[in-house]
Amino acid sequence: MSVLEMKVPSPGESITEVEIATWLVKDGDYVEKDQPIAEVDSDKATLELPAEESGVITLKAEEGDVVQVGQVVCLIDRDAQKPENSASAESPKEETKAAAPAKEAPKAEEKPAAQDSYAAGTPSPAAQKILEEKSMTPAQVKGTGRDGRITKHDAETASVPAMGTPSAGGSRSQTATKLSVLRRKLAARLVSVKNETAMLTTFNEVDMSEIFRIRKQYKEEFSAKHGVGLGFMSFFTKAVTRALKLYPDVNASIDGDFKVNYDFCDVSIAVSGPKGLMVPVLRNAENMSFRGVEANIKALAEKVRDGKITVDEMTGGTFTITNGGVFGSMLSTPIINPPQSAILGMHNIIQRPVAVNGQIEIRPMMYLAVSYDHRIIDGRESVGFLVAVKEAIDNPVEILMDGDERKALEL
Repeated sequence: MSVLEMKVPSPGESITEVEIATWLVKDGDYVEKDQPIAEVDSDKATLELPAEESGVITLKAEEGDVVQVGQVVCLIDRDAQKPENSASAESPKEETKAAAPAKEAPKAEEKPAAQDSYAAGTPSPAAQKILEEKSMTPAQVKGTGRDGRITKHDAETASVPAMGTPSAGGSRSQTATKLSVLRRKLAARLVSVKNETAMLTTFNEVDMSEIFRIRKQYKEEFSAKHGVGLGFMSFFTKAVTRALKLYPDVNASIDGDFKVNYDFCDVSIAVSGPKGLMVPVLRNAENMSFRGVEANIKALAEKVRDGKITVDEMTGGTFTITNGGVFGSMLSTPIINPPQSAILGMHNIIQRPVAVNGQIEIRPMMYLAVSYDHRIIDGRESVGFLVAVKEAIDNPVEILMDGDERKALEL
């Protein structure tokens, strides 16, 4: 028998272990080469693990297990024959046509095949053993595995409700869910930032009137020509890269006793995905056009939401932009993304009365916040940086577009 030992590949530099988040196949399944068989969480991203060969698979790790890079997590018997009742290359329509004359499709005995999937409330073998030791039934546990399957961790953290008189009304249940490796790493990083940096935040507000006008005037033409929408992020990214050139200490980091300044602007853009907040990086954003920024952000955001973002695409940023305004945030103090030294927080846009040339006008206004590490960035640099961003957003045509809107938008 020719058996392949599948080992955990290295997801990226400095990553030594991953967690088996979800098995996408069952023990004993026949798998095809390159078929995704598991999702694994590292401290930076969730990645798919593809089968290295075709054959029958034997799982060697449970969902929720933390395994080392290079550790064997499953075996694939390459000599095993593909079952005849497995999915064939025929289309569903062809299968239906072939089965109809024989009138065998409605057979009741065919249905157990569907039960081979992870039905909600079904415990894994390891989980079943733990539940039996606790004298508990699967019905008393909420499964967090694939399709509601009860994992080993679910069984370990489950507890029998205390005896006594039930409450007069309302549910009093609780569920313990293990944090993913990515979420645990993020939590540790955020706590370290609060404890290890001299973080301060400065605020300002911007008038979005001109950007609203430009988008309204050119958004359809821009989208038709470039295949992407004209959003706010291109304006803010351009404003940030300009401000970083004016105040280089904001585009720096601390390495021991040294301050490291960068002559490039790799801007991290916070994107919310199924696995939480991630920060893909726009490399050399200072050289990008409005079209280039929008196209790159769209591509990276799609990768985040599809779970296809790579570790390399999320590391190495020199400054971060996060937009809490899309969730309705009016004002916040964003936390620095280490080892960077500053982060810009955007917020929601509210129509507010403001004084313009001695007159009260209703304008679309947004609050901005810059959190920075005071160890290397002084108040002058942080405030000056944010004022430079404000100037560019208040007057984008002159400052960001050199007075020519159509040329800047490549129309």
